[in-house]
Amino acid sequence: MNELFDVSGKVIVVTGATGILAGGAAQYLQKNGAKVVYLGRNQERVDKAITEAEAISPDCMGVTCDVLDEQGLEAGYSKVVDKFGRVDALINGAGGNMPGATIGPDKEIFDLDLKDYSKVMDLNLKGTVVPTLVFGKAFKDQGTGCVINFSSMSSTQALTRVLGYSNAKAAIDNFTRWMATEMALKYGDKVRVNAVAPGFFISKQNKALLTNEDGTFTKRGQQVINKTPFKRFGKQEEVYGAIHYLLSDASSFVTGTVMAVDGGFSSFCGV
Repeated sequence: MNELFDVSGKVIVVTGATGILAGGAAQYLQKNGAKVVYLGRNQERVDKAITEAEAISPDCMGVTCDVLDEQGLEAGYSKVVDKFGRVDALINGAGGNMPGATIGPDKEIFDLDLKDYSKVMDLNLKGTVVPTLVFGKAFKDQGTGCVINFSSMSSTQALTRVLGYSNAKAAIDNFTRWMATEMALKYGDKVRVNAVAPGFFISKQNKALLTNEDGTFTKRGQQVINKTPFKRFGKQEEVYGAIHYLLSDASSFVTGTVMAVDGGFSSFCGV
């Protein structure tokens, strides 16, 4: 049974690997025997990630590149193949938001900054599509491979404030299903494309939004808890488990799926 979940020896490229969630997943997979490529756009942060990764095992490498830079990604792909000989999986972990693409409590939709909106759409959507097209060529040639995209709770329901991010993540859900179909029909049942949709997790970026200095929940934090049947925020490792499953042979008949890891948030209407 354990062989079903074995990811040891798999060459896994992780974009956004200098971030909290994707970077944590990269380290988790490396600890489970995978050969991990840490891809990020900031050289200093990539160097830091690799220093930490090398303390886990020598089976890692860093690639500094913007996920919107097709030529840079092509060069990165060549480096990965030169070092490891193949690519078995791609995790599209790069993404983010910008203040101008959000609608704060003191603003209205007509205050939306369309330039920031476009940047958020590009980073999250094109930043998933472009790496998939570059590294996905390996899966076409090999006849085997796996892509995992990052979706969101905001992709299927109206989550206030985060308009640009929500629109991009909804498009990623569609891209996941479309690409899963395309790759399977053209290249067979060993090429799979899925996504994980994390629920709410406390991180440096959102801590002030969800919790007060005394540890109690803000109004928005309490709204999230009220709609989460588990009545708590998630833990990062709970997302890692879902990623592990989708990368492994245990999910060999799973493609085109957006897996919620959310404590029931997406299932509960709140009543």
